[in-house]
Amino acid sequence: MNSKYTLTGALEFAKKGSIEEWLHAFLEDEGNNIAFSVGLKKEKRYYIGPIKLPLCLFERCCGPELSMKYKIDESGFNWRVAAIAKRFKNSWDMPPLMINYCDDKFELNDGNHRYEALKNCGIKEYYVIIWMTNNNDYTNFIDKYRRYISVC
Repeated sequence: MNSKYTLTGALEFAKKGSIEEWLHAFLEDEGNNIAFSVGLKKEKRYYIGPIKLPLCLFERCCGPELSMKYKIDESGFNWRVAAIAKRFKNSWDMPPLMINYCDDKFELNDGNHRYEALKNCGIKEYYVIIWMTNNNDYTNFIDKYRRYISVC
């Protein structure tokens, strides 16, 4: 496992102004979400993060529940969440979640298993990378969530 695919690695890339580079490298390697990376590259995006935000702002879009946008097998989902929670409890420097902000709403695009593991561990906030497609959403996010950006 490459150590750059951690929260620490993401923060280091962000300090250099290269969070988009980190995000695509992660998605195309350890994150195993090449289709998401390809989709993000189709047009200009605005990225913020990693920043720490309350998990209650988001909901999963992937999981075993019937209401999920991306429904997956329950036993596989639960097994993966438990494995991630165990790694996290053993001091895993878990990568940030990746979230789209559009029309004042959040969609958790990458990290649904990590999100559920964090919740199961009693974690109330964690680091995320926010991405937006248009300048209006970018400006709106900055205005509304500035207090989270300034402390990181």
